[in-house]
Amino acid sequence: MHGTSAILRPTSNFIQFVEKFLNGIYGINESFASYQKIYIMKAISILVLSLIFSNLFAQEIQEKEIKTDVNQVTVFIDKAQITRQKTVELSPGTTILKFTNLSPFVDAKSVQVKANGDVTVLAVNHQQNFLDKLEKSDEVKRIETKLDELNDQLQLEETYLAVLKEELTFLNDNRIIGGKNNELNISTLKEASEFYGSKLTSLKLKEIERSKTIESLRRQKNELQSQLNTLTSKKEFASGEILVKVECKTKTTPTFELSYIVANAGWYPTYDIRAKTINDPVEIIYKANLRQDTKVDWKDVKLSFSSSNPNASGVAPELKTYYLDYYSLPPVYNQSINSVNGQVVDEDNHPLIGVTVMVPNTTIGAITDMNGNYSLTLPRNTDYLNFSFIGCESQTLPITSSVINVKMLDDKAGLDEVVVVGYGVQTDAEPSSMLQGRVAGLSLNKTKIRETESIAIPFEKTENQTSINFEISTPYSVHSDNKNYSVDMVVYQVPAFFQYYSVPKIEKEAYLIANITDWEKYNLLEGEANIFFEGTFVGKSLLDVRFASDTLQLSLGKDKNVMVNREKEKDFETRQFIGAKKEESKSWKTTVKNNKSQEINMIVLDQAPVSKLDDIEVTIQTISGAKLNKENGEVKWEFTLKPMAKKEFDLKYSVKYPKSKNLVIE
Repeated sequence: MHGTSAILRPTSNFIQFVEKFLNGIYGINESFASYQKIYIMKAISILVLSLIFSNLFAQEIQEKEIKTDVNQVTVFIDKAQITRQKTVELSPGTTILKFTNLSPFVDAKSVQVKANGDVTVLAVNHQQNFLDKLEKSDEVKRIETKLDELNDQLQLEETYLAVLKEELTFLNDNRIIGGKNNELNISTLKEASEFYGSKLTSLKLKEIERSKTIESLRRQKNELQSQLNTLTSKKEFASGEILVKVECKTKTTPTFELSYIVANAGWYPTYDIRAKTINDPVEIIYKANLRQDTKVDWKDVKLSFSSSNPNASGVAPELKTYYLDYYSLPPVYNQSINSVNGQVVDEDNHPLIGVTVMVPNTTIGAITDMNGNYSLTLPRNTDYLNFSFIGCESQTLPITSSVINVKMLDDKAGLDEVVVVGYGVQTDAEPSSMLQGRVAGLSLNKTKIRETESIAIPFEKTENQTSINFEISTPYSVHSDNKNYSVDMVVYQVPAFFQYYSVPKIEKEAYLIANITDWEKYNLLEGEANIFFEGTFVGKSLLDVRFASDTLQLSLGKDKNVMVNREKEKDFETRQFIGAKKEESKSWKTTVKNNKSQEINMIVLDQAPVSKLDDIEVTIQTISGAKLNKENGEVKWEFTLKPMAKKEFDLKYSVKYPKSKNLVIE
């Protein structure tokens, strides 16, 4: 302020010079010169002030509003990375660039700006504009216009129907002909009857016609409302903005690359697993299920899917070690819940479309359909499900039954405050190397592409040891509409060793298992799988590789042509007392029959009890050539079975324990 005051106050030398100049001009008339001097001095002061303020305003920071399009999107299992590019003309000095019409779900911490040109990025800020709402899409506007038209038609038809009902009421109230003292003749009665009948018929027919029209309009309204619900949420969101403060010394046109992470987008994998016969390779079709509700459409973008390092396991039943102890029971095999379904509604009990249902810490998930329904195959030992939807509070619920219905609550705290976050200068950092999910220095490999009648999209696969990127080679568009897009990405022809597997003590079914080695190179993620065997859809399974070892086991479902039965042989059951000991014997017979036309490989598991106490003695009498694991009591038969052949296996054991004790033996 000191320097500015000095500038605003003309110096005394300058004033003396002006006075001498004016005296020289107006020296003849001193009074006139004095008057003119005062006037000219005021004019000079105004001129000086104008020059000073014009110089100050010339140094004011300029602000430019920048509208950009999404150029590139990398979709992760949860969230997506958005990249925008724009070339901007800049004048010398400092300028604030305001990138507008962004998603309201931008992660402020992830914002990165890269400038290519003679310009310095001074600061980057993120904020939300609650005054300028995001523009509705043309489809939403069209549906809302149609809904307004239907509401007008409904109101008109309901008015007509109300008038008809009034006419019917009036006709019924006045159907008495004549008065008490008036005689009726046949002619008058006939005329009245014909009039009443024709008028009543006409009004009833019109009433039926109006009611049908109203019913049709309401049905159209409900359909449009359901379609609108798939495209929008009830809550309006502020548009996102990113402010970039830059400085340049000369006029320039740099190119800015803006990247950030956005929520309410993601993908999860599903598979089609096809096995023609047990002698052919397994075909695994890798599918991406893409969703995005970022409130910004992705139009003709460079789209890619990124995965993380998978770790998962299979779904076949497992035996529990059968420990013997006094007053203890044999292991109980409760069939765990392996699938769940239900409906998701809002606070008004209306179905919610596009709710994401996920098994926590996995890539296994599903999306609710037009009626708010979902179904999901569960991995073993799954205890919880997570439900999330835009504008609603996320819920993580325990799995207590195979049917779970959920009511989503509005998120009261979501987006209530403007968020402004500032960051320092970042001119050298590469955005792609600093954001989660991107992998640098990967080799590019071509992979066989799935050709289907519905979607045939060319992909390029980039992979390393821990992750995989699938990049669509052509521009791709994804609307922000809550819909689930399923895209076939790649097909793997995988060599496999087929083997049937059964645990008849738990379930008298034979599962076909495809054993795959070197499965790590396919970079598979856990997900639901549709199983096709011998050209027939046999059901759903789970490709779960989180705990897989060197060999990945794919369960291809049950095969009814392989029959397994396990029965207790009561004739061999004995109980006797030997001194101070009590001895019990048990015998089980397992029968396997191959009704197929080809030879099969098979594993059948059973178990014998294991003693933890010295005074309990278990003696294995017969296992029919099986392998016995003495630590956990597992009895394993591994064999081949020719077409239409049958095999029987016996398991017999005896248990000795003090006769003063009680021991429950299966």
